[in-house]
Amino acid sequence: MAAGARFCQQCGAMASAGPGMSAHAGRTPMAASSNRPMLLGAAGLLALVLVAALFWVARGANTPPAGAAAAPAAAAPAAEPMPTAAELAAMSPTERFNRLYNRVMTAAEGGDAQTMQTLTPMALMAYQQLDTVDADARYHAALLKVHTGDTAGALALADSIVAETPTHLFGPVVRAMVARFTDDAAGVTAAETQFLQQWDAEMAANRREYGEHRTMLDDFRRRASGGS
Repeated sequence: MAAGARFCQQCGAMASAGPGMSAHAGRTPMAASSNRPMLLGAAGLLALVLVAALFWVARGANTPPAGAAAAPAAAAPAAEPMPTAAELAAMSPTERFNRLYNRVMTAAEGGDAQTMQTLTPMALMAYQQLDTVDADARYHAALLKVHTGDTAGALALADSIVAETPTHLFGPVVRAMVARFTDDAAGVTAAETQFLQQWDAEMAANRREYGEHRTMLDDFRRRASGGS
């Protein structure tokens, strides 16, 4: 894990189980009084690096390569504009993560591999700096990992979602995506079956994240039920 990260990038677990004590096995306990300034400084430095990197990406996004022909206005992707350095510095970790996630997803839909490759590590870095993580944040981080081919990391995040809420629909959704990515037909069937079994009870729970991703959930259900 990166120094100063509040949550594990792989599974979403909290970085510490108490003052100076790591929640991950195999780490050596450290005195909180001697390490707190170092950890706080590392967290601040990581946030500063993220803001600086995003500033240069934002500048470069509006500068065409030398000799490149100007693209027609109609061909420009409908992407949310990158914020200025001042706006980035004023954003909360959640706002930074959401802005980067949205940009990566827009790039994925438009087939912009270069933007995806550039912004995905930054989005995952922003995820590490979140004050709290919920099922929605873990789901977004899992999607980012699937796009980079990190199927183990995506599955770990799916496991963390169901560890908190065993019947949460995002668990089988992520597992099905990973199974499709790895050509695991049996895994896709198992995930879709679990999703359908849990659908009625989970939708009755009226979770906020289900409303925000209702189109995706409806499409997944239709496909799982044998629809096109």
